[in-house]
Amino acid sequence: SMYRGEPAVHNGADDNASGVAMVIELAKKLASQPTHRHNYLFILFSGEELGLYGSKWYVEHPSIRTDKIDYMLNFDMVGRMDSITHTLIVGGVGTSTDWASGFDTLSTGVHLKTTESGVGPSDHTSFYLKNIPVLHFFTGQHKDYHKPSDDEAKINYDGMDRVFRFTLQLLNKL
Repeated sequence: SMYRGEPAVHNGADDNASGVAMVIELAKKLASQPTHRHNYLFILFSGEELGLYGSKWYVEHPSIRTDKIDYMLNFDMVGRMDSITHTLIVGGVGTSTDWASGFDTLSTGVHLKTTESGVGPSDHTSFYLKNIPVLHFFTGQHKDYHKPSDDEAKINYDGMDRVFRFTLQLLNKL
């Protein structure tokens, strides 16, 4: 916690309930589309702030061979998109040649800011270090990060829907 006051509940609405909600909704949507001929594995890790414990453990003890994993998408803090700029930060675009062509033709309702590196302070790093292409979706830092004030009332649901629609378009294109 970055909070230094009296003990208080940290609801974590953005970090990281927004990411959990995104994964659940994507799983429901993809399961309802019988035209998809791909297998998806939805995993929610713990211990990220302590040193990527969950994701490190998974890539060292995977449930499937890692050479069968096409890519890893990480949704960490996707609930506070700026309602004016609609900026979505996507890291890891340099980890696969598919990413560059994947973004070109999407009409997304978001202003994309991309970074090439597959290394960052979240669970995608564990996969990238095993040579698995990654994308890290993030809507930006805020003053409520790791504080009790990271509450549901501050979530931008329209922004989350924009991230969701962007991701579905990207998955359909890939």
